[in-house]
Amino acid sequence: MPKTAGMKTLDNIISDRGSKYAVTGGACTSETEARAMVAALCKTRKFAKATHHSWGLITAEGPLKADDGEAGAGMVIVRMLEREGLKDHVVIVTRWFGGKHLGGDRFRHIQEAVRIYLADL
Repeated sequence: MPKTAGMKTLDNIISDRGSKYAVTGGACTSETEARAMVAALCKTRKFAKATHHSWGLITAEGPLKADDGEAGAGMVIVRMLEREGLKDHVVIVTRWFGGKHLGGDRFRHIQEAVRIYLADL
């Protein structure tokens, strides 16, 4: 598990048809900081090999998100952060593709990863 200052990672939280998920988060106030956190995560070989690092963040300027090839994933994360009222805190959902397409189940897994993270705050 990566040891990055100010970030918490919950690894191997969901597994489905070979795909594996982790979730990471921490205090963050800008897109630049969020992208730097993803880069810090990727300094760990395991996370560098992941297929997707989707993230969402709500700042004073509004919602920010990145799908990283997982179309719609960032918006799923942002909606959950809005419901929770969590601002200035990025949540990054990492997926290692397992070879089989998950279809709509991938959104269910992203939501569950965010739920697990929020429950652990």
